[in-house]
Amino acid sequence: MPVIAPWPAVRVTAEREGTEGAAAAGTTVDHLTETYRAHYRSLLGLAALLLDDTASCEDVVQEAFIRVHSARKRVRDPEKTLAYLRQTVVNLSRSALRRRILGLKLLSKPMPNMASAEEGAYDQLERDQLIQAMKGLQRRQREVLVLRYFSDMTEAQVAETLGISVGSVKAYGSRGLAALRIAMGATA
Repeated sequence: MPVIAPWPAVRVTAEREGTEGAAAAGTTVDHLTETYRAHYRSLLGLAALLLDDTASCEDVVQEAFIRVHSARKRVRDPEKTLAYLRQTVVNLSRSALRRRILGLKLLSKPMPNMASAEEGAYDQLERDQLIQAMKGLQRRQREVLVLRYFSDMTEAQVAETLGISVGSVKAYGSRGLAALRIAMGATA
């Protein structure tokens, strides 16, 4: 059997490599370096017309060259490299403006009312004092107050949960609150 199959495959591969080599010849790193030297200032001017910040213009142009360098295999015609760069500068400038507008919108919203660090520390101290005062209550008083005020149960629900009468819930609650006022007033 003659070995004919590999030759056409090798020929097709060589033809493809030759085609890709010719197409990629204009998009080499050397070509991009020359384009950078020749057109950096004009691209910077283009960005300056779209943006008002010099640093942002420089960033946009640098990013455009980086993106073209990354995609240089897709830019087959060396004459289109500059057009591709210009379009990239325009697109990146638009994106920068969108980010600025979004930032301005976010900054224009009023800040939520947040407690300062001192207020947070005082709140923590008050919580700690309340917990200590609750520990000093009788067991039934503590149970009634926790169920009534922290679990938001009605007096009837508390009575049913604890298996006591509604009158007892009222009495334990009243005595517990009085004891808390005294304990919290003494520590404050």
